[in-house]
Amino acid sequence: MLKDKFRLQIPGPTPIPPRVQQAMSRPMVGHRDPDCSRLVRDLSLRLAPVFGTRNPVLLLAGSGTSALESAAVNTLSREDEAAVVVTGAFGDRFANILSSMEVTLRRLDIPWGTSCSPEELTAFLKNYPRVKTVFLTYCETSTGVLNPVRELAAVVREQTDALTVVDGVSCIGGVPAGVEDWGIDILVSGSQKALMLPAGLAFAAISDKAWKQIEANPHPRFYLDFRKYRNSLQNATTPFTPTVSLLFGLEEVLNMIEEEGLEATFARHRLMRDMIRAGMRALGLALLTDDRDASPTVTAVRGGDNWSAEALSKELRRLGLRVAGGQQHLKGEIFRIGHMGYADPLDMLTAITAIEVALARLGAPVDPGAGTKAAEEELIHVSSADL
Repeated sequence: MLKDKFRLQIPGPTPIPPRVQQAMSRPMVGHRDPDCSRLVRDLSLRLAPVFGTRNPVLLLAGSGTSALESAAVNTLSREDEAAVVVTGAFGDRFANILSSMEVTLRRLDIPWGTSCSPEELTAFLKNYPRVKTVFLTYCETSTGVLNPVRELAAVVREQTDALTVVDGVSCIGGVPAGVEDWGIDILVSGSQKALMLPAGLAFAAISDKAWKQIEANPHPRFYLDFRKYRNSLQNATTPFTPTVSLLFGLEEVLNMIEEEGLEATFARHRLMRDMIRAGMRALGLALLTDDRDASPTVTAVRGGDNWSAEALSKELRRLGLRVAGGQQHLKGEIFRIGHMGYADPLDMLTAITAIEVALARLGAPVDPGAGTKAAEEELIHVSSADL
């Protein structure tokens, strides 16, 4: 095997397109330079369709978790009441952020591997009509669940006067989103997933309703203060030093998305999901989520009776394919395949073939080629004109 060559199929960080790498290698400019100001202004506007918003999108230098915390500290203060829907490890992270702020936390725990239904959220919120902010996870990276955030946001509006805050870190750029149209008040994301960049950029799309609560919120904040970013953006800049090289890369990412078209981008992600799921089923592997809840960006697969998910991951690594393991109580029980960003259907065929080989080497009862054939059938039935 070529030791310096491998295929990254984890749910982030994801592979970087060569043209994006090249863009990030451009000569550095000052972050107060007019060229950088033009870039900040243009990127905030060009991101708007990706987030489904009519407002400019804020750009923060930080990880996806910084976006989560920024949504919390800008909308809540100590002893405010907040609700969080936990469908996996990253919903749990939202809850931990809120706990650190000493807010009154109302937690709705959903079994890992299933989404939160509107009926469950309705029954839950009837007990807590005074919550100020409800936190949801769009794609739960740890399980491959895509929550129905459009329907859940409607429930929040019907049951409370609260804001709806959505973690879109592991799916924005690969699935549709609608801030104003869906009634989402804050939608945050990060750069290292479907947006095909290294970690280091965070994004926030904010509704007019959310701005009113942000302005009135007395909670102290400095670096993560959304007001600073909005005010600086009005002058085509950022309040603090941005990750300029990542801005260069983001410009090229948006070029790629616009060239492919948003709907075609979403269709490609759905196809990759369907190919992986068909391939895993044909190999007799158990999927963690059902089809209704399955995310177009990441799929979680259970280990077998005679082999562990951890052993399979190690064998795949020897073959040059890298997948992710489980988190918290799912550690060692599942492996996760990322299929987002700079990935296409042929990458899925390669990943499934590698899984077939790895399973055979582990002595699992596998029919070589069965998974690939099932995935090929999904691809054959999709017209190239539809991608």
